[in-house]
Amino acid sequence: MQAEPSRFAPPCRLADLTFPEATTLRAAQPVVLLPMGSVEAHGPHLPLGTDSFLSESLALSAQKQLHQTQTLSVIAPTLSYALTHFASEFAGTVSLSAAAATGQLRGVVEAFLAAGFSRICLVNSHLEPAHIQGIRTLVSDLCTQHGPVVAFPDQTAKRWARTLSAEYKSGSCHAGSYETSLLLVARPDLCRNEIAQQLPNNPSDFLAKVRAGAQTFREAGGDSAYFGRPAESSQQEGEAQLALLTQMVVTTIAETWPKSS
Repeated sequence: MQAEPSRFAPPCRLADLTFPEATTLRAAQPVVLLPMGSVEAHGPHLPLGTDSFLSESLALSAQKQLHQTQTLSVIAPTLSYALTHFASEFAGTVSLSAAAATGQLRGVVEAFLAAGFSRICLVNSHLEPAHIQGIRTLVSDLCTQHGPVVAFPDQTAKRWARTLSAEYKSGSCHAGSYETSLLLVARPDLCRNEIAQQLPNNPSDFLAKVRAGAQTFREAGGDSAYFGRPAESSQQEGEAQLALLTQMVVTTIAETWPKSS
C-alpha cells in the first residue's frame, strides 16, 4: 500500500512530520529506517559521532533508491548510544552496558510496533563485535516473537563484507580509509582531512588481537584509536562504498518484505 509517494519524497524524516502527516504515512505501511551509531573515539581526525553520521547518510541514500521503486520509507531519529567498550579509554566515548544497549534497542523497536509501524530496518555503522552480536540476537528474538518485523542489513556478514574494500575485509578499518572516505561523503565538514593525510598507516590486525584477548583499542595496537590507512581516504572511495552499502540495505529490505516495492 502506498500513499502519495511524491508527498513523502526523500528526505522524509519522522521527526520532521506533524502527527496528521505521520498518520497518513503510517497507513501506507512504510519501511522505518532506523540509523544506529555510537559516541566513540575515531582517531584524531574523525568526530565522536562518526558511526551515527555514516548511518544517517546510508539511510538517506537507501531511501532515495527505495523511492525510485515507489517503496515508501521514513527515517527515524538516530539511536546514537551503544556498547563501545573498546574505545572507552579515549575521552568523549560513552559506552552503554550490553544489557542497556540491548534494552534500548528492544524498547525502541517495540515502541514503533506499538505505534503501528510494522517494518523496521536497522541501519547500523557501529561494528564492535559485541554490539553486532547483540543486534543479531535481538533481531532473531523479535522476529520469532512478532514475525518479520525487523530487518538487519549486516555489513559484517560474509555475503556483504566480501563486496567492500580490501581494508574493510582486513578487519582493521576503524577510522581508517574505509570510514574516513565514507565520512568525506556524509559530513566532509567534520572530517579533519589535513590530520588524516598525515597519519601513518596502522597495520595492527585488530580482529586477530581481539581473538587473542585484547579488550581495548590500545591493547589491540590502536594507541590513537584508529586502524588501517586513513591517509589513503578519498571521496571517490566513499561514494563507491556507500553505493555498495546502499545496495545491501535495499536488497535486505526486498528480501525481508518481498511485496514492499
